[in-house]
Amino acid sequence: MSTATAEAGLTVQTSEGPVRGRVLGDTRSWRGIPYAEPPVAELRLRLPRRARPWSDVLDASGFGPWAPQRIHRLLPGAGPRTPMSEDCLTINVTAPKTPSADPLPVLVFLHGGAFEAGSAAMDLVDGSGITAMGNVLFVSMNYRLGALGFMDFRAYSTPDRPFEANLGLADQVAALEWVQRNIAAFGGDPGNVTLFGQSAGATSALTLMCVPAAAGLFHRAFLQSPAAGVAYSPERTEQWAAEFLGILGVGAGGAAEALSELPAAALVEAAGQLSGKIVPEAQPGARSLAPVVDGTFLPVHPLDAFADGSAQRIPLVLGTMESEGTLFDRFHDVLPTSEARIEKMFALTEPGLRDGVVAAYKGYPHKKQAVELGGDAVFWHPGLQVLQAHSEYAPAWCYRFDYAPRAARLAGLGATHGFDLPAVFGTYGSGAGRALLGLGNRRTTANVGHRFQSALLRFAKSGAPGPMWPKYDTVSRRTKIFDRYDRIELDPRSARRKAWNGYRGYR
Repeated sequence: MSTATAEAGLTVQTSEGPVRGRVLGDTRSWRGIPYAEPPVAELRLRLPRRARPWSDVLDASGFGPWAPQRIHRLLPGAGPRTPMSEDCLTINVTAPKTPSADPLPVLVFLHGGAFEAGSAAMDLVDGSGITAMGNVLFVSMNYRLGALGFMDFRAYSTPDRPFEANLGLADQVAALEWVQRNIAAFGGDPGNVTLFGQSAGATSALTLMCVPAAAGLFHRAFLQSPAAGVAYSPERTEQWAAEFLGILGVGAGGAAEALSELPAAALVEAAGQLSGKIVPEAQPGARSLAPVVDGTFLPVHPLDAFADGSAQRIPLVLGTMESEGTLFDRFHDVLPTSEARIEKMFALTEPGLRDGVVAAYKGYPHKKQAVELGGDAVFWHPGLQVLQAHSEYAPAWCYRFDYAPRAARLAGLGATHGFDLPAVFGTYGSGAGRALLGLGNRRTTANVGHRFQSALLRFAKSGAPGPMWPKYDTVSRRTKIFDRYDRIELDPRSARRKAWNGYRGYR
C-alpha cells in the first residue's frame, strides 16, 4: 500500500480548524481534538465555551490528558505517569480505514467512573473493534470530573467569580454539538447518532435525555448499568459543597478564592474523601458527585421527567448486570451493601417500604442478600422505573447481562458491574479483559460478546436491537438475558420488583 493511499482522508477540516489523524490497523483515528476552551483560570467551574479556531493543521494522533482524578485500581490504563490536566476537553473520532460513499451511523460513547474517574483513553473502551466490525463511526470524549465537573458551588459565587453547575454534563452537550457540526466531514451521519455509555456514562446519557439543551443532538440511547436515581436537589448538593469546603478547611468567606486558586489535586483529594467515605456512611446509596436538578439546565429529576413523558422520546435500550453490587462490595465500598447501611438508607428515605423490600431478599441480612439489595437499589430498580415510564412514550428494550467467565465466578464476583465493557467493545485482549479469561472460557466469552456488540450495532443502524428481542412493556416486561445461551424472560425477579414499588430514594 502506498503512502498516499494510507494517508488518504487523514486531514479533515473541522469547524474550528484542520486536524490530521493516522491509520491504526483497520481504522482511521483522530484523537485529542479540542471541542471547548480549556476550563482553566477564569473558566474553572464555568460552563464550557466553544474552542477557538486554529489555522495550522492540528496533530490529532494522540489522546488528550485525562481529567484530574485519583488513580484507582478499577481503572485499567491509569498509572502514576498518566497525563492529567484541567485542560482535558478533547474528543476522538474513529472511522473505517476505507471511506464510505454514504454517511455512516455514529456511536458516541460516554465513559464511566462514578463521575470522578475514567477516560476515553482506557484500553478497555477502545472503539476500533466496533468501528471495523460495524462499519460505523465511533466518538468518545473526556469531560470534567469530580469537584470540577459534578459539584454545585453556585452558593459561593461572587460578582467577580461566578460558578455554575452540571459542568460535566454541559461538557458532554458541547461535545455532542461538536459532533453535529463536524461529523459529516469524517464520513458520519449527524442525523443518526446513538449515545451509549456505562455506569456514570450511562447515567449521563440518561440524564441528557432530560436536558433541553441536548434535545436533537442524539437520536437513540443504549445504557449499560445507569444509576438513574443519581441526581439531587440544590439543597442537598449545597450541603455537600459545604462539607467539601470543610474538608479543605475553608470557610464560606474564602470559598470563591479557594475554589478558583487551589491546585486541582487538592480538590480531587477532598472530593474523594467526601464521595468515598463520608457520604456513603452518612447517606447510604447517595452520591455526592452527581447531577443537580438546578431547574434550568436540568429542569426536573430524570425519573420524574421519564414519568411525565418530558424526557426525549427516542428509542432506548437499558440494562443491568446480574450482580451489580459485588464489584463495589469487594473493591469500591460506596454502595449500601451492608446491613447497617441498608437500614440507615431506608430510615432516611422510605422507612415504610423497608420490611417489604428486605423480605423479598430471602436470607437478608446475610452478606449475599445485602449485596444484592444494595446493587438493586442503585442500579436495577431505578432502571426499571425508567423503562416502565419510557415504554409508554417510545420504543424501549430491557436486558440483563448474566454471563460471567470462569475467573469471575470463582472469584465470587459473577456477572458484576463493568464486566459487560469488554463484551460490547470486543476488548478481551486488553489487560483487564485478559484477566477475565485467565481460566479459560475464551470461545464462549467471545460468542456472548459478539452477540451483545451486534445488538448495539443493529440498534445504531436500525433503531431496534434485533428481531429476537421484543420491546419492553408494563404487561409482560419481556427482558433479554445475555448468557451462555441467550433467552427472553417475562418479568424477571417480579417479587423484588413489586417490593420496590414506590421507592423514591434521595430525591
